[in-house]
Amino acid sequence: MTKNIWITGASSGIGKALAIKFTTEGWHVAASARRENLLQELNNNNLNIHSFPLDVRDESQTKKVFQNIIEKFKTIDIAVFCTGIHDPEAEKKLSSEKIREIMETNFFGTVNCIMAVNECFKERKNGHISIVSSVASYRGLPTASGYCASKAALTSLAESLYFNFKRHGVRISIISPGFIKTPMTDKNKFPMPMIKSAEYAAEKMFIGLTKKNVFEIHFPIVFTMLMKLIQMMPNWLYFMIAGKGIKKMKRF
Repeated sequence: MTKNIWITGASSGIGKALAIKFTTEGWHVAASARRENLLQELNNNNLNIHSFPLDVRDESQTKKVFQNIIEKFKTIDIAVFCTGIHDPEAEKKLSSEKIREIMETNFFGTVNCIMAVNECFKERKNGHISIVSSVASYRGLPTASGYCASKAALTSLAESLYFNFKRHGVRISIISPGFIKTPMTDKNKFPMPMIKSAEYAAEKMFIGLTKKNVFEIHFPIVFTMLMKLIQMMPNWLYFMIAGKGIKKMKRF
């Protein structure tokens, strides 16, 4: 029996690579993003990818799009919410407007998506919601105040919702990638250790989503475990190490 997945943020980067990966594995994909032209291109090149344009910041539109997806697919087995923005150059200057913009897309956009699938999955007592967070959720990083805050909020949200959804037979998980080469990370003007391709990320995500029963899917493992160790550091040690890193970053 063919299975179905809904992926947001599917027009580029990790979301696009994930959509392609799932189709190669025989799944049908409902792909959502704001950029309709890129979605249509993806649709044209992959018969099992179906385009559902969406701005996740619009709660009513998000619910309507999911209803349209259900009308076409009848059921969704997995929903992966990849939508995310980050502008490291803009975040060098503290701006409430920029932080609000990031939170509206990364956090509240994901909340809108969760609300859209909430009743459907619970009534069916089945389904899997997966939220793309980041290792940036582990610690506050330089020039990423809004981005780190949004990802940390997503991780806490998923942890809190875990108990609620489990009672209804619904699985919720988070995905914490390290540096992945995408149009978003191409903006970074500093070295990105152990950076991997979007296709690598899609492969790891596919395995974690379909073959493992874990709350957090994180990769590459060496880098994410290193970041977890940094997460456990006392603040004074972390700030000292991060401060030295900031001095090195200024060279780039």
